[in-house]
Amino acid sequence: MTTTAADPAGPYAGEGLWRPASGCGPDCLPPPVAPDVSRLRRAGRLLGVLGMLLAGAGVAVLLPLLPLLPAARGRAASRGWARWTLRTLGVRLLVRGRTPRGRALLVANHVSWLDILAVLAVSPTRMVAKCEVRSWPLVGALAAAAGTVFVDRSRPRDLPATVARVAGALRSGRSVAVFPEGTTWCGAATGCRPSRGFRPAMFEAAVAAGAPVVPLSLAYRYAGDPSTLPAFLGAETLWASVRRVLAARDLTVSVTVGAALHPAEGADRRVLARIAEAAVHSTPRSVLADRLDLAA
Repeated sequence: MTTTAADPAGPYAGEGLWRPASGCGPDCLPPPVAPDVSRLRRAGRLLGVLGMLLAGAGVAVLLPLLPLLPAARGRAASRGWARWTLRTLGVRLLVRGRTPRGRALLVANHVSWLDILAVLAVSPTRMVAKCEVRSWPLVGALAAAAGTVFVDRSRPRDLPATVARVAGALRSGRSVAVFPEGTTWCGAATGCRPSRGFRPAMFEAAVAAGAPVVPLSLAYRYAGDPSTLPAFLGAETLWASVRRVLAARDLTVSVTVGAALHPAEGADRRVLARIAEAAVHSTPRSVLADRLDLAA
């Protein structure tokens, strides 16, 4: 894939990957309430999570150094780490549908930093993340050690190379997970949605590698009801979002695994992105048909 100064993202120019916006803000979050758990328990959760992050970094570093370790055990270790980290945070995980097996491009809606743990708890995978994550304390080092593909949204000319890296990982038999909305939103059923929906660029990697696309739908409940409490929005700091989760009792994340999509050789990544988006957001069949007619 080549690029030019006039067309910095090459064949992906104009797809709006680099400056996504959700329109969500502080008003999308629930009003502040008294913590559900004691200060001592919140401190215990925080210390436990820090310990899990350190352990995760160790796992990410050691697994590649153990070539004789069966791949299934390595995947089980990664999945177990993510599930225990969620449990340490006091978050219950529910999984619906068949767990993906083998290589796939996993695509999901994006609500919270918890999404990463939820995806890893379902299927160990390499993640695609914005480059700012690399600077997050502990989390950035863990992400880098785990082989995260970082995207620099300030350099659109790097996009073809990033897509090629994802395609290479898929060809090697690895799964890769991406949040094609490009930003987080509140997750409310009738709330804001990211502008322009799923960005199609990363779907080209699945087409090029001949890999299936597996839609994942993430939803959060607090005390049994749908909630935006875990959302990580706009100018909010990571610490503010983490504190809200640490203080919550009875928080649940559900991951619904959709049927795999198998793109044909030369498939249109834009149409594939629309189909995957419809699967993630459970768009009615009639609406899906209308969208596909328009895309054609």
